[in-house]
Amino acid sequence: MTREAADSPSAAGSRPSRIVPPQARALLPLVLPALLIGVGSSLVLSGISWVAERLEHWLWGTLPNGLGVSGTSAGWTLAMLTAAGLAAGLIVWKFPGHTGPDPATRGLVDPPLPVGILPGVLLAAVVTLAGGVSLGPENPITSINVALAYALGMKFMPRAPGNAWVSLAVAGTVGALFGTPVAAALILSEASGGPDPRPLWDRLFAPVFAAGAGSLTTVLTATPALTVHSTPYPGPRLIDAVSAMVIASAAAVVALAAVYVFPHVHRGFHRLGHPVLMLTAGGLVLGALGVLGGQLTLFKGLDQMRELTADPGAHSAGNLLLLALVKLAALVVAACCGFQGGRIFPAVFIGVALGMFAHALVTAVPMPVAIAAAVLGVLLATTRQGWLSLFVAAVLAADVHLLPLLCVAALPAWFVVTGRPEMLIKSPPPGSALSGEASRRSVD
Repeated sequence: MTREAADSPSAAGSRPSRIVPPQARALLPLVLPALLIGVGSSLVLSGISWVAERLEHWLWGTLPNGLGVSGTSAGWTLAMLTAAGLAAGLIVWKFPGHTGPDPATRGLVDPPLPVGILPGVLLAAVVTLAGGVSLGPENPITSINVALAYALGMKFMPRAPGNAWVSLAVAGTVGALFGTPVAAALILSEASGGPDPRPLWDRLFAPVFAAGAGSLTTVLTATPALTVHSTPYPGPRLIDAVSAMVIASAAAVVALAAVYVFPHVHRGFHRLGHPVLMLTAGGLVLGALGVLGGQLTLFKGLDQMRELTADPGAHSAGNLLLLALVKLAALVVAACCGFQGGRIFPAVFIGVALGMFAHALVTAVPMPVAIAAAVLGVLLATTRQGWLSLFVAAVLAADVHLLPLLCVAALPAWFVVTGRPEMLIKSPPPGSALSGEASRRSVD
């Protein structure tokens, strides 16, 4: 190229494009929104979790002690779960928008809710978390963050596509929940969407940035809790791969039984026709299950699974199976009767209990292999998200040597669950107390 050509306006105009390609320039405007949404998502999660934890300590510790009763007694457990159901039912009945669509019809990544519904969703989520209900925080908090990000994003950057705000909020919340952006990238890579010709990492650039901001905020302000204590894994063996495949597939079959029961339980509660009746009845059933399974089967399950694995010798094989089945039943009841909450964390507890049960039956199977494989199988059946299930099982195991075994174990377990019904109600029963406009007319 001659000097004249190099100094020409056309050459000067093309120079910035060579330095910063158009694809990269298109990503830059998303950096600041991704940062703000990621940090904001983490703060919302931390704030709601903090309030729920303070309320939980008061309800299950300070209050019963003040009344001279035990917070772990059967009577208190039954009373608290029933009261939680009544409180949640009153919130659904009286708050604007009735906390939105039936939680049993919503997944982790869903369209944004109207902002006016969020106070009811927030209060209902706090009741779920503090009241001992067997559901996690992921679904309602993701819904809150998605609604806020969408409303603010469309106000201040109306030309940006609406699904961009949904992706950023989901990524920021998932990154905050798990303390790493990897889970968010895996979930969004599985989410269905329209055709997009951009490379995968161009599509994931802003969401991963939001997830990184959310996870870093959580790591700096709190301690991610998705860990359990287990004996060290001695190293990979061929027999361990076979054991992992069997355990993951068996755990998936157990969880699929709950998936098949799910719509029938949902239909049964919705025949009561009113959210107060549905949720109070659900709370009563959860209280009875809590009495049967004990305190370990209450709440979202993270602290409880650490307590369970801290002293595995304290639990017989029969008791471990009982814990897993009671928690599975509690998850189904809580999700079907209308409580706001997610299913991932309770499903992890179920997998941990089933894995310990498998190890108790066949002690030659290393505990880390049994737990990780069972968690993988339960999550595949209940979430139908392969990458997320593999990620959670691998993080829980905290041993890179288990990853090849889990990848192999995921294949037969996926064969078991693929094409089966999902733990999700596609459309609520007609006239249901949580079925949108029809419900609003029926309960108002």
